[in-house]
Amino acid sequence: MDVPAKGNILGRFVPARYILAILGSLGMAIVYGLKVNLSVAMVGMLNHTAIKSMEHHNTEFNSTVSDVECLPAKNDTHGEEADGPFTWSSEVQGIVLSCYFWGYFISQIPGGRIAELFSAKWVMFFSVAINVVCTLLTPVMAELHYLAAVVMRVGEGIGGGVTFPAMHVLLSRWAPPAERSLLSALVYAGTSLGTVASMLLAGLLTATAGWESVFYVMGGLSVLWCGLWVTLVADDPRTQRLISLEEREMIVNSLGRKTASAERKKLPVPWRSVVTSGPFLSILVSHTCSNWGWYMLLIELPFYMKQILIKYYLSQNAVTTALPFLSLWFFSMALSRTLDWLRAKGSITTTTARKIGTLFASAVPAVCLFCLCFVGCNRSLAVALTAVGVTSIGGMFCGFLSNHIDIAPNFAGTLMAITNTVATIPGIVVPVFVGVLTHGNVSDTMMNKKPKFNLISYI
Repeated sequence: MDVPAKGNILGRFVPARYILAILGSLGMAIVYGLKVNLSVAMVGMLNHTAIKSMEHHNTEFNSTVSDVECLPAKNDTHGEEADGPFTWSSEVQGIVLSCYFWGYFISQIPGGRIAELFSAKWVMFFSVAINVVCTLLTPVMAELHYLAAVVMRVGEGIGGGVTFPAMHVLLSRWAPPAERSLLSALVYAGTSLGTVASMLLAGLLTATAGWESVFYVMGGLSVLWCGLWVTLVADDPRTQRLISLEEREMIVNSLGRKTASAERKKLPVPWRSVVTSGPFLSILVSHTCSNWGWYMLLIELPFYMKQILIKYYLSQNAVTTALPFLSLWFFSMALSRTLDWLRAKGSITTTTARKIGTLFASAVPAVCLFCLCFVGCNRSLAVALTAVGVTSIGGMFCGFLSNHIDIAPNFAGTLMAITNTVATIPGIVVPVFVGVLTHGNVSDTMMNKKPKFNLISYI
């Protein structure tokens, strides 16, 4: 049933689909910001002196590959940061970082289906709300035991897991085909903006106000989004009050009245067709492979800067790590707009556009990570390679991440949930994998010894 549109300033001068996209982008930014802040805050949470003392005596781990030793930069005048309270080994650090994906893994398919059957708006609200609560509780729980911190991270993962399926459902009902790449990129590029803001703010807060402030400040600020989302967003154009009649008709007509509304929500999922679909399986493979590099950079980059390119202290580490994610945002916007323009001219097909975006998101980071194996202690080249690798990942927003809506808009949430569930496996494996391969690296680095570290493990 259509809800009458209000002829107010907001609905008349600000397109409702862009309000949805902007708030969706901010929501993704919050979820990703609260997701990655621990990677930066942990640098200040750990008692590096105690860890060094414990792990220095463990000499059973031997490496058969070339060692890497990076000495302090000539002009480095920074002092050592103060130690934090936690003596978590590299294995425990890997568990705390990776456990987010345990919750992320289990919530996506149920969350996607609930968004299709009931309300994607409220599923997205739940996602941010549970992340806010668990973030605010993290300092207290971490003081109790690292397993309590694990519970909080799993809770955040449960909330984070439903974001992409919920937003896919909303985009399938709100994004006209001619603007699908741009609106998808605008929403999902919020992940990179959230990463930038989180890394910069977390680095600043950890260095100036203590690691606890990272969780209290960032969790508290995120509460504001919840009120805006509930007030300004609706599940589809036909139930949105803050929209002009012209925009509503444009969206409904471009998508088809059934596709643009919640009338489709009772359709059963054709599971046999899904699992035997060649295009869907291609999206699944692309999503999973791309996420390996994405999570490698997203989770491990702060520690690579800190432990391998040593003497990158909290503030410098945060800036160096975060800036590539800002360039990712600009690149994703530019590429999406360009591909939409070429599609509108008839120069390329939708399939070609998706393949171009996916090529940037997968091939370029792979080449950069491979080249990173051979840069040694050339900091400038290492930073440049990681920047190019992170930036190019922005192609995924107008590549395979938009493809679910192209092939089956009625089940976009479920399809996204399936591929993102499988693509979460790298997020679970990467921190533990790297933690095992780099065992003892922290202590060796801090003693200015050659760390037992193999850059090839970062591929």
